[in-house]
Amino acid sequence: MSETTTGYQAGTRLVINVLSRQLHHYRGDHLVNTYPVAVGKPSTPTPTGHYQIKNKQLNPGGVLGTRWLGLTIPGGNYGLHGTNNPNSIGRAVSNGCVRMHNHHVEELFPRVSIGTPVDIISTKHTTPPPAPQPPADRPTAEKPEQPPVAEPVKEPPENNNDSEKGKTYTVQPGDTMWKIARKLNIPLDQLIKTNSLPDPDRIYPGQILNLP
Repeated sequence: MSETTTGYQAGTRLVINVLSRQLHHYRGDHLVNTYPVAVGKPSTPTPTGHYQIKNKQLNPGGVLGTRWLGLTIPGGNYGLHGTNNPNSIGRAVSNGCVRMHNHHVEELFPRVSIGTPVDIISTKHTTPPPAPQPPADRPTAEKPEQPPVAEPVKEPPENNNDSEKGKTYTVQPGDTMWKIARKLNIPLDQLIKTNSLPDPDRIYPGQILNLP
């Protein structure tokens, strides 16, 4: 039981590149590790998009190897899992799931939780670029920083409280804490600390977050 939580940290996210056949494990914008994977064959490709970890299982056995991490991909039972065929890693051979070496998925398993964001992309770049950071000497002077903050203006109650209690942000469908921090150019750890969330990877549309 302890293996499902040991080592997990807020801000964890996974990016899977089906072209380079690599899985990138991030904590915020920090790349923790990169693993080779096998992906879906042309007739049953791995679906690209933004998903989440929905369940976890120890030792599913057989073709699933030693660990299973289910994904919220609609229309089928997709997941990240180990394999009993390590020679398949690095190839496009699966029915749509993402295979990993057993020792790699065992290492990753305790570092993610249910709800962890998983982005499956298809790009020639081996590693997605990190989120842009504001200049240290002019943190609020650049044009890109202000437009995202204007998003909550649609909510009148939030504007009324801005002058007294600081700015707020209303969670939109598809948002994660990491995406919100990146959109608003706010350090992820400060956003999490300001809101004292019991599980930063579990937020819901309509939820109001305080901004540091």
